[in-house]
Amino acid sequence: MLTYLIRRLLLMIPTLLGITVLVFAVMAASPGGITAQTLAHGMDMKPAERKALEDYYNKRYGLDDPPPIQYLRWLNNVSPIGFVLNDNGHYESFSFTKGSDLGQSFNYGRPVGELIRERLPITLLLNVITLPLVYIIAIVIGVKAATDRGGRFDVASSVTLLGLWSIPTMLAGVLMIGFFANSQHWQWFPTAGLSEREALDMPFLPTGLSFLSVLKLFFSMAVMTVLMVTIARWHQPAVRAAIAAATGLALGGWMAMAHPETLLINQILLPLLGACILALLAWTDFPVFRIGGLGLLGAGLGLMLALKSIDEPVVRGFLIDRLWHLVLPVIALSYGSFAFLAKLTRTSILENLQADYARTARAKGVPEEEVLWRHVFRNSLMPLITVSAGLLPGLLAGSIIVESIFSIDGMGKLAIDAVKGRDRELMLSITLISGLLTLVGYLIADFLYTLVDPRVSYE
Repeated sequence: MLTYLIRRLLLMIPTLLGITVLVFAVMAASPGGITAQTLAHGMDMKPAERKALEDYYNKRYGLDDPPPIQYLRWLNNVSPIGFVLNDNGHYESFSFTKGSDLGQSFNYGRPVGELIRERLPITLLLNVITLPLVYIIAIVIGVKAATDRGGRFDVASSVTLLGLWSIPTMLAGVLMIGFFANSQHWQWFPTAGLSEREALDMPFLPTGLSFLSVLKLFFSMAVMTVLMVTIARWHQPAVRAAIAAATGLALGGWMAMAHPETLLINQILLPLLGACILALLAWTDFPVFRIGGLGLLGAGLGLMLALKSIDEPVVRGFLIDRLWHLVLPVIALSYGSFAFLAKLTRTSILENLQADYARTARAKGVPEEEVLWRHVFRNSLMPLITVSAGLLPGLLAGSIIVESIFSIDGMGKLAIDAVKGRDRELMLSITLISGLLTLVGYLIADFLYTLVDPRVSYE
């Protein structure tokens, strides 16, 4: 295993070199290329000032050198070992401890490493939240759809997942902002950013509630959660669907009354939509969805009712403010991925349920639940692990769209700014980091194979 690990790490070096060479060649071959004249173009300066700026760019970044020399200069700067550059721009000696320098951004006038240290945690935060959410939802839906092949849940989930997968992320993001963040509709969530300016001065956790108000808050949430879970566990589907439909009708009417300036069709559509969604949720025979969904709804209703009854000034805190801003971006980033993975999970489990080892286990008298989770599910994880290696780069690419729509200052938005401004140093560094994360994802997937399937060995 150690030999394989060393070999894979060494192979990352030529792969990253090839990626950066390709990106550099595309930027150099673009109309106008990356020259001091293009960088200084459009600035309102006198000819002497423009000439001085061009000379500075040429001296600082070597833009008057041939493209291969420019790439080798950049490669020497980012490499931890290489030639040391003196104050006059000449190379003096070779050093093994010179350190890595990602260079200076053309547009921002700041070190690229500093910009990436600011933006990378934001994009990683989005993906760290999205990845577990995607896999949990996909596995739950996929397993249930496979065990209920041809049933109502299988058909309904297949249609729903196909519809979600077909909606472009940019369209979904714009629609969510238009409905859930627009003052003319519901305005539940903020339109942009990851936090309000005031939240930076707030404490981390919510403050301003007395002990009695906290008890009221938890008591209200507990009572409503128990009530909705009791309805979800009711043995008669028609009764629990009727109660859930009435609850959805009331919630939809409450939402419509909260915004009386909305169109009449919204005031009719919202109650009907709420009634249909909750009735279908209560009617389903999948206990995880039914109890979990109605339980979360009960907790949310209890929270809203308690907050409405509290007259004390409440400071929501930095944590709640950040989570509030993350809801829409995480949904926009995750719905397409879990729709695809859920269908893949269903197909993989169906294939393994019909395998010889599963039939043998049933013939020995092993219960169906044990066959599913101890034998079939573990072998069905192989395709999911294979897809997970490319899911991280896909989410990073998708975050470019999401960050642009929701005005989040992450790596995606930084990459767009770098391309628009022909910021060579910044674009090459982003490409290098994205390629490194992609290769690390493939390496992690290879090791997960050995955990899921003992037959896989890299010795």
